[in-house]
Amino acid sequence: MASQKPPPPLPNMSDNSGSGEDKLIAVARHIAKTLGRTETMTDDILQIFSTFDGRFSREKLSNKIDADDPAAFEHALKSLDRRISHYVSSDRPIWSDSADSAAFLDSIDELVATVRDWDPMAGDKPVAACLDRADDLLQQAMFRLEDEFRLLIERSGEAFDLNRLNHHHHHHKNDPISADYSLDSDIEEDEDDDDDVENDNLDEQSIPVAHPISDYNIVIDALPSGTISDLHEMAKRMVAAGFGKECAHVYSSCRRDFLEESISRLGLQKLSIEEVQKMAWTDLEDEIERWTKAANVALRILFPSERRLCDRIFFGLSSAADLSFMEVCRGTTIQLLNFADAVAIGSRSPERLFKILDVFETLRDLMSEFESVFSDQYCAFLRNEAATIWKRLGEAIRGIFMELENLIRRDPAKAAVPGGGLHPITRYVMNYLRAACGSRQTLEQVFQDNGVDYHRNADNPERGLSSTSLSVQISWIMELLESNLEAKSKMYRDTALSSVFLMNNGRYIVQKVKDSELASLLGDDWIRKHSAKVRQCHTNYQRSSWGKVLAILKLDRSSLAANGVAKSLRDKLKTFNSSFDELCRAQSNWVIADEQLQTELRISVAGNLLPAYRSFLGRLQSAAELGRNAEKHIKYSLEDIEARTNELFQGNGGSFGGRK
Repeated sequence: MASQKPPPPLPNMSDNSGSGEDKLIAVARHIAKTLGRTETMTDDILQIFSTFDGRFSREKLSNKIDADDPAAFEHALKSLDRRISHYVSSDRPIWSDSADSAAFLDSIDELVATVRDWDPMAGDKPVAACLDRADDLLQQAMFRLEDEFRLLIERSGEAFDLNRLNHHHHHHKNDPISADYSLDSDIEEDEDDDDDVENDNLDEQSIPVAHPISDYNIVIDALPSGTISDLHEMAKRMVAAGFGKECAHVYSSCRRDFLEESISRLGLQKLSIEEVQKMAWTDLEDEIERWTKAANVALRILFPSERRLCDRIFFGLSSAADLSFMEVCRGTTIQLLNFADAVAIGSRSPERLFKILDVFETLRDLMSEFESVFSDQYCAFLRNEAATIWKRLGEAIRGIFMELENLIRRDPAKAAVPGGGLHPITRYVMNYLRAACGSRQTLEQVFQDNGVDYHRNADNPERGLSSTSLSVQISWIMELLESNLEAKSKMYRDTALSSVFLMNNGRYIVQKVKDSELASLLGDDWIRKHSAKVRQCHTNYQRSSWGKVLAILKLDRSSLAANGVAKSLRDKLKTFNSSFDELCRAQSNWVIADEQLQTELRISVAGNLLPAYRSFLGRLQSAAELGRNAEKHIKYSLEDIEARTNELFQGNGGSFGGRK
């Protein structure tokens, strides 16, 4: 028997240099060269090695063993093509069977690794042709993987009805136990307790625990955790194969539908800026309420839940996670922000203030959510847009106050208010400011943020340096109201009635300031000064109406001596009677809106008139030449005078009777 040629020496397996994989491949190459290569023999060797170490597949080892042989690449490609095409052309979902899905992912991994190994030799024509075929095969695998990815999300995700979120699993942040919650806004806290009592003996998960809508501290598990794990494995392959953008796109298109459906279940319509601006105000008020609820739910519950889902599916793939999240939330966020923007750039009519304040406050309170949930680079434009529109709402609020100023300035003195009563503009402005100051902190923020120097009445010495921009704004409006009322008071031909008008309106203004936030905004000095103005009107009224009557009752020697005492007294009495009659008749139609002020005025009139009249009657009765006949000239007793003065200011303007 002829002696055989000795085989080449085995590679040194005890050498510490190189990886385990390199050593294994070196041994396989050695055996292949020793035995002389045939198709079946190489397959057998590879089979043995892939069994020996589960980390290596036959295709992978084949490539490594014959790294300089394109035929080996083609052989590996054929095998992968068979396996991948079997799955790609399958009629049923691959992920309906865990063995199929695992095998499909393994074959994709092998294909990606094979391409990576042969890529450095792309200059070789046969290798380049194989790489093209491998790319086509990888593309087919990715298209199928994309379909499977979409199918898995659509099958598992269902939009939440956030008005009644009873039957979905989600959990409180910091709460390790996943429980069912309801977000029904009508549910009261005490109903929770009833549920607990009734359901002690029932399965823990079968009855939802109710939470009022104000509890936004909830994270929704939008997909089952097994599904999330599968999607993560798929996403890893798509990113590795260079299909990261396609993966982000299919993910975001599915989740976007989910998100939009969830928001629409809160009753929020998709409206363009033009449609919002054309809406009737009452409809827009209702829409703002729905928007406020939807914005809170989106930013506090839905978006953080989507962020969490994204981070789990694209774990370790931060760029794909950020891009996907932005694409999911962009549409809904822009819908919410466009609505707020439409409100901000809409009509500046004063009655809109309170609802616009609601929108401003909602956005302000959600700014930290915008910052945290949209913190990455892809979402920066959404974060910036929210801040811009929030500022624009502040401008709208300042604009409304300017419109209020214009409304006061333009309010015409058409006709004098009957009886000198309370003017509608006074009632409107004071009740408006009083209601507005219910949002004092927000308004102070709005006027402070403006950073405008309110120089237009900076020469007003009563304002200390500590006054806020809001207090300056309010005192400016009060100044405009006062000058408007001054102009209106000139409509009265009777100066006494003009004083009554200013007294009524001044008193109403002071009372409204005193019993509201306006008191601390305008300050004690302002109240003192305006109370003094009301007292001055009171004095002016007394002087210009009752002063003349009191002058008639004056008894000076010169007037009595000229015509004889008796005749002079009789004439004076006659003049007094007619003047008194005339004044009482006229002033019974005048209005004093404030009951306390009405009483004060009557007492004041009687207090001046009665002593003078008593003194006059005494003089009349002591005139010797009149004697007992004096009585027949007296039309009014002291009691009559008092009774008549108590009938003053009965008013014919019933609408001004009570203080609102």
